[in-house]
This record gives sequence, structure tokens and C-alpha cells, in this order.
Amino acid sequence: MSTLPKEILRNMINDGNLTTPGDLHSYLKDMFKDILQEMLEAELEAELGYSKGDKKNKETDNRRNGYTQKTVKTQFGEIPLEVPRDRHGEFDPIVIPKNKRDISGIEEKVIALYARGMSTRDIHEQIKDIYGIEVSADMVSKMTDGILPHIKEWQNRPLHPIYPFVFMDAIHYKVREDGQIKNKAAYVVLGVNLDGFKDILGIWIGENESAKFWLGVLNDMKNRGLQDVLIFSVDGLSGLKEAINAAYPKAEIQRCVVHQLRNSFKFVSYKHLKEFANDFKSVYRAINEEEALDKLEELESKWGDKYPHAIKSWESNWDVLSPFFKYPEEIRSIMYTTNIIEGFHRQLRKVTKTKTMFPSDQALEKILYLASQNTIKKWTQRYKNWDLVINQLSIFFEERVNIHLS
Repeated sequence: MSTLPKEILRNMINDGNLTTPGDLHSYLKDMFKDILQEMLEAELEAELGYSKGDKKNKETDNRRNGYTQKTVKTQFGEIPLEVPRDRHGEFDPIVIPKNKRDISGIEEKVIALYARGMSTRDIHEQIKDIYGIEVSADMVSKMTDGILPHIKEWQNRPLHPIYPFVFMDAIHYKVREDGQIKNKAAYVVLGVNLDGFKDILGIWIGENESAKFWLGVLNDMKNRGLQDVLIFSVDGLSGLKEAINAAYPKAEIQRCVVHQLRNSFKFVSYKHLKEFANDFKSVYRAINEEEALDKLEELESKWGDKYPHAIKSWESNWDVLSPFFKYPEEIRSIMYTTNIIEGFHRQLRKVTKTKTMFPSDQALEKILYLASQNTIKKWTQRYKNWDLVINQLSIFFEERVNIHLS
């Protein structure tokens, strides 16, 4: 539905001799300029308390003092204005504050485009095409630097004292540092709170993934108020179990079964892969741990001679692969794999896929933060059957959970 009566719109078209979209843009630009100018005049009038030429009602020794030429950037391009001045120099207009020359909201638009993974060159072209404003790569960098305080605040924000589930995994990027291209890991921690909602607890940039760095991440979360985690779901990084035990000794550790399967399949010939994978389903889909061990033994009898490493890796890591068997399906389905965090990584890759290398850790940090915030906004629903899950957890971890539920 139109916000203006048709008669007014038609008069505007006739008065402005509008025949093309370009005519409309020019007409609106001129109108916008006139409105801005009038708003400035009205602000000064309100500030002084009397209208121009109405000296009878003047109750101040302050008065108008000419104009200052100022060109501002708007959604219609650059517009020259005459900003009225007062003799005392006290007038600071709200519509166009002092020292502000961009009222287009261009920073927000640039940041939104940057968050989608657009290159600085693409952003420059798009802003120029739409608004007629030149935005260099350096300007894009400076505009996006405006979010750095928000990143710091987000990364250091207090956490809940307990998270039933915490998932940890890393995604890797190439970053320029000291004139060299280095492989860097973005350490991502995703938590599920007592209400069943997902959140990214933080993203840390560091050298190649290591258990030592993960320990630093865990200690950072402790310092931010995270006292207890019931179940960690992680990949198979060597030393990660020890790092978790050092920071959260009471936590259950579940190695991602999907990661484990992928590692096992590396040792299997392609011609046997389908059959081998189907046989392994009987292990991780077993009713309980006892049955799973029986099925693993059957697999060893069948495949042990051909692929001993594939079977041995399950046996040697059974203590961190088997915890999910003790829980009901509702909890198992959440903890047995880190697919939830891999789904988040896919969202990150969507916005970083065009970038073969980042100029700095800070540049990587900015785009990962923006992408994460866009993803988190969509996490509006809690886990399915969460009431069942939290009731089960309050039995398995009675004292640790109930103290926070009461």
C-alpha cells in the first residue's frame, strides 16, 4: 500500500517531469537536500528561541552568524549544504553533527557487505555503483575496525557458570604474519546452556591446532565464569583429553564418532569401504557398551587381518569413544558427534571461501566475528526434546545440575 496519496505522487511526477528512474533519483536527491537544509534551519531556530527576523521574541544575546559550507555523503551521493552558525559557537546540529560528513549509514552497509565475505574491491564497486561514493580498501578496513571494541567485549563477556554440552573444534586459514604466509587455526567453542540454546562461547586465533593452545582457551573460559561442563564433545587431537582434565576434571569427554570413522576409513581400500562402513554401524548404533564391544570384536575377526590399524584405533581410544553408550537416545544424539560445530564452520566457510589468505589475525578475527553474529541470530530454537534431556541430565549429574536449576 502506498504511504502517500496517489494524487500527491502524480503531482510529484508531473512537477518533476519524471520519466526515468534516474529522474526520480535526482528529484529525490534535490528534495532530500532541501529537507536537510530546512531541518538545520529549524534546529538553530529552536536553539536560539526565535525565528529569523523575529527580534521581538529574542531572549538571548546569541544570534545567527552566517553559514559554513559542508559536503556530506548520503544515500543519494554527495550533497553540498550550508550549515548555519551561531555567534557563541554553541550550535551542534543533531541531524548533521559537527565533524560528521557521512550520514548515509555507509559504515553499516560496508560492514554488512564485509560480513558476507565480499572483497574490498567488490565493496568499493558496489558502493560506488549504488551511492556514487568512493570507498577505498583502506576506508573499508578503517570502517570495519570500528567493530574491534565489540569483538573484544564479546570475546571477554561473562559466561554461564555451567554448560551441559560444550563442543570444541578448529577451522584453519592462511594468514600473513611477519612477511610470511602461515597456517592459523581459529579455535571455536560452542556451548549449549541449561535452557537448551546454542551459543558461540568464543573464537580464538592461534598457530596450528595444539592441545596446549586448547588448554589456554579452557582456562580463559574458566576466568570468564564457566565453572563446570558436563560433557565435552571434541575431535581426536592428541593431548586434548589431558587439557580438558586439567581445566575441568569432572567433565565427561566424548570423542566425535564421525571423526573417528573418517580416520578409520583412511586405512580401508575403496573396494571394501562400503561393506566396512555398514559393518561399523553395528558398533556405534549398539544398544549399550557391552553390545558395542561384542560387535567390535566381530569386526576385528572379519577385518583385523586386512585393516588392523582401523580396528586398533577404536580399541586404543575406547575410553573416550564409548561414554555416549551410557545415556539415552536424546542425550546420545547431541554428544556423540561434533557435527553441530561443523555446521557452524560451514557458515564460516561460506563467507571466507573467496579469501585465499588474510592480511592479519585481526582481519580474520573481524570476518569470523561478523559471520558468527549473523549465524547466532538464527539460533532461536532450543534443542528438540530438551525437557527430556535436562531431566535426564539432572539425574546423571544431580548435584552439579540441580544447584543451577533451583
